[in-house]
Amino acid sequence: MRITHIIAGGRHGGAETFFVDLVNALACQGVNQHAFTRPYAHRLARLDAASCTYSTARMGGPLDLTSGYKIRRFLRRWKPDIVLAWMNRAANLLQHGPWINVGRLGGYYDLKYYRNCDALICNTPILVAHCVKQGWDPKKVVCITNFSPKMNVAPVSKASLSTPESSPVVLVLARLEDSKGIDIALRAVADVPETVLWIAGEGSLERKLKELAHSLEIQSRVRFLGWRYDREALLKAADVCIVPSRHEPFGNVVVNAWANGVPVVATRSAGPSFLINHEEDGLLVNVDDHQGMTAAILRILEDGNLARKLLIGGESKADKEYSEQLVASAYLDFFQRLKDTNVN
Repeated sequence: MRITHIIAGGRHGGAETFFVDLVNALACQGVNQHAFTRPYAHRLARLDAASCTYSTARMGGPLDLTSGYKIRRFLRRWKPDIVLAWMNRAANLLQHGPWINVGRLGGYYDLKYYRNCDALICNTPILVAHCVKQGWDPKKVVCITNFSPKMNVAPVSKASLSTPESSPVVLVLARLEDSKGIDIALRAVADVPETVLWIAGEGSLERKLKELAHSLEIQSRVRFLGWRYDREALLKAADVCIVPSRHEPFGNVVVNAWANGVPVVATRSAGPSFLINHEEDGLLVNVDDHQGMTAAILRILEDGNLARKLLIGGESKADKEYSEQLVASAYLDFFQRLKDTNVN
């Protein structure tokens, strides 16, 4: 099978990270792939590592007249079976041809951008229902969840991040934007003495969040790490991973935490509520409830039996429902069904 991926997106982000994870997983199953992407060095390096050829393009706004032409010329020459578009801008560049166009949605995107798609892949049942409600044929919309690759890496050194070995570490992996609730993480950790909060991410609220840490008088216990490419090493060094999002359609970090053996606390936003069985493989608290987040963190840090239960439950669920092989096979099975039924 020949698959062309089209992804614009930002330099960093959850969908962007999962894109390269999926490319690598499909490569392990022998799939011939080519990607159209913006020329971000780290992304290109990961595509090289997965033996995925690629072309770079601006994929800008309405005045970008070259990206569409470049993609169309390549598709006619390479003749893929499937063209997979990641998010709105990529979907808007899709071209009709003797291939099958599939849009991949990880949020409540405007479906007008997917008018040239023959089918859609959503990563939660709620998003499938959203697409069907907007008029999509249920037979052409499928739910395939994300996965987190399991990697045999050593935990990051606490000392390298100016953290005492004796200090419990609470980890957040997220963009520094309002929807991710990083302010709730700061307020929660302020009431958990002696812990250190690692915040791995970048975004428009960095200055305000640093000011909040100072106002809470916890700046000495907070590390703003910027965007990191060693999420597995960070997770393996953490005692608790928290997902304080106000809005989270899926929640890759939940699955990342499960796959790397760290207990997780998340808000009852859409994705974590779908993923987590409360008290079995994670703890759920209400959105914007920093006191509830504090209490949940303390429970895990103070109750070793609970921490082990959540860790075991999460690892088991990651293996049984969100493994790399399972998800990659689901993508390929869906693509094959589309080909067999000549959906376009």
